[in-house]
Amino acid sequence: MKGTLYGVGVGPGDPELLTLQAVRIIRESDVIFAPGKVPEETTAYQIAAGAVPELALKKTEGLYMPMTKDEEARKKAHEDAAKRILAVLEQGKTAAYLTLGDPCIYSTYLYVHRKVEAAGYPAKLINGIPSFLAVSAALDEGLVEKDQMLHLIPASYPIAEGISLSGTKVLMKAGKEAARVRDYLKENGQKGQAVERCKMDGEKIYRSLDEIPDDLSYYSIMVVKDAGGQ
Repeated sequence: MKGTLYGVGVGPGDPELLTLQAVRIIRESDVIFAPGKVPEETTAYQIAAGAVPELALKKTEGLYMPMTKDEEARKKAHEDAAKRILAVLEQGKTAAYLTLGDPCIYSTYLYVHRKVEAAGYPAKLINGIPSFLAVSAALDEGLVEKDQMLHLIPASYPIAEGISLSGTKVLMKAGKEAARVRDYLKENGQKGQAVERCKMDGEKIYRSLDEIPDDLSYYSIMVVKDAGGQ
């Protein structure tokens, strides 16, 4: 029997935001993988451990995933991760790969997921609460109403096309690009807010573009609405 891989979304940061399904899968898995050299030091593991104390008794493995746009480096990391996971599944063991937020949204896990499936092994997605929904709650307002459209935009890439769309724009993973994105928005007459480290220690809320500093944490999201939805 081949083992099954589960890509488990652990939510945005608060252990209370793990789903019951995520908790069950983590408890039932034989091996836990986390995206980092030392699994216990990764944010995803620490979030999950807050909801599943018995995680400390599980066999864990870290999978190094470099934060780079170098395609070759990323491809190698994905292939190495898939090989290590396949070695576990070949033994008939169940594995859970912990990933922040939801594994279906801008998740590195998806590359590994597809490689495992291509190798003929079962892999399933366990969705989590997306970070941008936690941000909306932290701002104490909804993202869209009536016929408004919602757009997710990766802020570390060019944003001009996305920002020109009508509706609410959610700029994911602003991080070190915060100054560039903030200044572009201001130059184009936009208004926006941001939340840094939402549902984590050190959470900060910026109610206007003028409040946003030059350099945000990697775990930061900006929300830009049309004038009528501010």
